Amino acid sequence: MKPRKKRNVMYPPGTFYFKPQGVPASYLSIINLTIDEYEAVRLGDFENLKHEQAALRMNISRPTFTRLIESAHAKISDAIVNGKAISIEGGDYRFIGNRLRCRRCGSNWNIEEKTAGKDASCPECSSDDIDNIGENLSSIKHSQGRGRYGPGPLRPR
Repeated sequence: MKPRKKRNVMYPPGTFYFKPQGVPASYLSIINLTIDEYEAVRLGDFENLKHEQAALRMNISRPTFTRLIESAHAKISDAIVNGKAISIEGGDYRFIGNRLRCRRCGSNWNIEEKTAGKDASCPECSSDDIDNIGENLSSIKHSQGRGRYGPGPLRPR
C-alpha cells in the first residue's frame, strides 16, 4: 500500500474544540474531525469553491476531496444532531501558511509563510507575547503522550 499524500492546508484552524453549550465536557462523546477534513469544509462550504478548485488547492484529486468533505459533513451532522463535541486534530496534512494568536488580547491572524512570525507583534494591541499555532501543532504531532486537547492555549476554556 502506498503512503497517503499530504494534503495542503492553508492555515491551522482558529479553534480546535466545539461542544454543546451547558453540557459538561465529561458527559459528551467526542467526534474527531481531522485537519484535512476541516480544510475541505473551509474550502467547499465557507469559501464556496467547486470540488475541482478546492482539490487543486489541497493538492489532491477531486474524488479524494469529495470523500473528505462527505466524511466531514457526516461527522459534523452527527455531532449537531446527537449533541456531541467536535475535536479538530490529526490527519495527513501540511500547512502552507500559519496562524498566530496574541496571548494578551486573544486576537488571531494569518500569515502567508509557515515559518514566518518569529518576531511578530499583535496587530491589535502591539504585544509581542505571541502563540505560533502552526509551530505548536507540529511539535504536538511529533510528541508522545499527548493529552486530549493538546498543550496550553489550544485547550477549550
